Amino acid sequence: MANPKGQVKKSEKEAEEKVEEITEEVQEKVEEAGVEVEQVAIKPLDEVLGQAQKAYMDATREVSRIYRENEIQVAEAYRRAEQQANLTCEESIKQATKAREQAVRRARDAYQRAMENAEKAEDEAVAEALRMRDEILAKAWQLREETVAQAWDIYSKVVR
Repeated sequence: MANPKGQVKKSEKEAEEKVEEITEEVQEKVEEAGVEVEQVAIKPLDEVLGQAQKAYMDATREVSRIYRENEIQVAEAYRRAEQQANLTCEESIKQATKAREQAVRRARDAYQRAMENAEKAEDEAVAEALRMRDEILAKAWQLREETVAQAWDIYSKVVR
């Protein structure tokens, strides 16, 4: 982007140079014609001032145009950056949601396996407890039978 102040200074320098050139030309012609300088110098000076003002206005308009274009470019760059930020944010949210869903699914699967293992362990423990109870009851019944048989043997011997 061009430097607007530099363009204005350049235009002012060009205008000054033109004024000097025209002034020199006017002085030469005045000397040749033998006319008074004040009468002739006013008209070209007005023209030069008009040209300088026109150049200054043109430069001012050009600077304004460049600033407007720059403002539009900056606004467009901001909109692009905003869109990119929104897209990046949305993508990050999608990835985070997906990661959470996967973690929840893995946790549920692990919970389900743990529940199944706990139920299996419970079933095995209950089955073992029942088996041991049945064995103990069977041994106790056998011991009772033996004790009752011995008691009858002893009673039979005593009664006879």
